[in-house]
Amino acid sequence: MSSIKNYVHLLGNIGDDPKVTDLDGGKKVARFSLATNETYKDKKGEKQQLTDWHTVVAWGKTAEIIEKYAHKGKQVAVVGKLKSRTYTEPNEGNERRVTEVVADEILLLGSKSDN
Repeated sequence: MSSIKNYVHLLGNIGDDPKVTDLDGGKKVARFSLATNETYKDKKGEKQQLTDWHTVVAWGKTAEIIEKYAHKGKQVAVVGKLKSRTYTEPNEGNERRVTEVVADEILLLGSKSDN
């Protein structure tokens, strides 16, 4: 169990077409939002759905696969780890902190007709 310290496994739908950037040296990075849904019953017994949004980052060969086959609405499974980083907004100079899922593996789900 000690090897599972920072492990994320999500199943959801891509919220918008992935944005892929070509970096120096030919490496690619892909970013996309992933919606995961949770269903529960409220105090009145009525079914409710809660949607959480996650930012997923994929590098290298995984980013190339995302660029070629993934699109808005596509169901995917993501295995990776959480990473937090800070950055300064270019125009306003405010420092922001974001937490992202860095994908180790992405499994494209659904039928071939979904592509």
